[in-house]
Amino acid sequence: MQDKSAPEEFDVVIVGRGPVGATLANLLGLRGVRTLVLEREAQTYHLPRAVHFDDECMRVFQTVGLADAILPHVILSPGMLFLDANGKMLLDWSRPQTLTPMGWHLSYRFHQPDLEDVLISGLARWPHVTLRSRCDVFALDQDEDGVRVRYEDLSNGKLSEVRAGYVIGCDGARSLVRRFIGSSMDDLGFHERWLVIDVLLKRARDDLGDYSLQHCDPRRPATYVRGTGTRRRWEITILPDEDSQEIAQPAKVWDLLSRWITPDDAELERAAVYTFHSVIARQWRSGRLFLAGDSAHQTPPFLGQGMCAGIRDAANLAWKLAAIIQGGAAPDLLDTYQSERQPHVREFIELAIRLGGVINTKAIEAGLAAGEARENAPVKLDVKKPLLGPGLTFSDLPLAGHLAPQFMLRDGGRSDDRTGYHHVLLVEAAAVLPSRLALAQAGIEILAGDDAEGVRDWLRKHGIIAALVRPDRYIRGTARDKPEFERLVAAAIPATQIPLTQAPSAA
Repeated sequence: MQDKSAPEEFDVVIVGRGPVGATLANLLGLRGVRTLVLEREAQTYHLPRAVHFDDECMRVFQTVGLADAILPHVILSPGMLFLDANGKMLLDWSRPQTLTPMGWHLSYRFHQPDLEDVLISGLARWPHVTLRSRCDVFALDQDEDGVRVRYEDLSNGKLSEVRAGYVIGCDGARSLVRRFIGSSMDDLGFHERWLVIDVLLKRARDDLGDYSLQHCDPRRPATYVRGTGTRRRWEITILPDEDSQEIAQPAKVWDLLSRWITPDDAELERAAVYTFHSVIARQWRSGRLFLAGDSAHQTPPFLGQGMCAGIRDAANLAWKLAAIIQGGAAPDLLDTYQSERQPHVREFIELAIRLGGVINTKAIEAGLAAGEARENAPVKLDVKKPLLGPGLTFSDLPLAGHLAPQFMLRDGGRSDDRTGYHHVLLVEAAAVLPSRLALAQAGIEILAGDDAEGVRDWLRKHGIIAALVRPDRYIRGTARDKPEFERLVAAAIPATQIPLTQAPSAA
C-alpha cells in the first residue's frame, strides 16, 4: 500500500557531497538551515583528484570551524616554475611562505580524500544537516512554493521524495541539476587530453623538489606536482595520434615517467586520461535550482583553481540562502550569485588557458598578461585575484568587491573567529558609532582598532573611515565620510537580520 504521508521538508537539498557540496552544507549548518545532502556514492572516492587550495579557501574552512582539523593533512607549496625543453626557467611563480592578508598561507597541497573526510565528518556537528549516501536523484519538479526532489536509494531500490525550498547542484561536470535547469555551456576553447599519473614513492627522492614544475617542452608538455607525504603526480600531454587506452597501460606509463623515476622509486597508484575543459554554464539558476562547482564551470588545472572556484561559489551562496530562508531578505538577493561569481571564475579560467598556451609553446611572451619581465631573468608571475562581478556591493565606493583582510586580535586570535559568520563593520573606534545599538540588533558585528591590530592602519591607508564586510569576507562597501557611512549602514541593516548558530570546534 502506498504511503500517503507528506514528504519530508528541507530548506535546502544539496545534490553531491564532494568538497563543494560538503563545504556548502557546513556553511548552511552554521546558519541552522535545514539541509539534506544526497550523494550517489557510498564512500569518498579513494584516489587523488584536486591537489591545491588557497588562502581564501582555508579562510572558508576556518569559518566552519574545520581549519585546525585540515591543517595536519596539508603541506605548504613554495609555488610553480615553468621550464623550457632544456630545463631553463622561463617563468617564476613562487609563493611567499608568510601569511597573507587572509590570515593563512597562499598555497596548500592536499590529498582530496583526506579533505573530504574532514568536511563530511564536520557535518555531524550540525543538528539541522542530514547526509544520505547511495541516493541517486533522478527528478526535480519545482513550483511556486518549492521543489519536489525524487531519488532512488541504491542500497535497496526504494524510491523516495522530499520537498525543498531550494536545490543546489554540486554534482559535477555531468550535472543532473544543470540538465533540469536547461543551461547550455559557453565554451572558452580549451580541450586537451592529458595523462594524469599518481605515484607513491618507495624511497626518498628529494631531488624531485617541492616546487611544482611545468615542463614547457613542445614535443610533450608535462607537469610535476609534489603531493602530501610520499605522493607525487605527473600530468603529461597526450599527442593527437595516441590512443587513450593504450597510453594508460603500465608499461607505457613507466616509459613516459622514465626521465624522472623508475618502478624501483615508486609504486603506481593511478594512471587515467582526462580531457581538460574550459566551459562555463550560461545559466546558474532557474527559479529554485542552482549550480555550484564543476556543474557550473570547468577549468584547465594550470592555476590550481578548479576546486577553489567551487568553494567560493559555496561561500557566496550560503549566506544569501540563509538571509532569505531565515532573515526575510528578498528572493532577488539570489540574482547576485551568478552576476558576482561568473565574471570572477571566467577571469581565472581565461588566465589558466593562457598558461596552458605557455606550457604548449615556445612563445612564452604570448601568454604572460599577468607577468612582469625582468632583464636576464625569468618572468615573474603575480596572479591577482579577480574582483566580484556586479551584485550586492556599492561599486562606486573604494574596495567594493575586494576581499577584506583578516586581522590579528590583540589576544593573538584571528578576527574571523571573533566576528563569526556575520556582516562586520570595520571602524577605528566603536565607541563613537551613533548607530551602534541598531547595528547590534541587526546582527552586524563591529571590529574596531581597539580590538585588532592593523584595523586603523588599513582604514587610513585606503582613505576610509569604515568598511562593511559581508559574511563571505568580501567588502560590500566603504565610507570616506559621514554621509557615505550613513548610506552604508542604512543599506546593511535590513539584509543582515539572520540568526546564527556558532561553529563548534572540530572534534
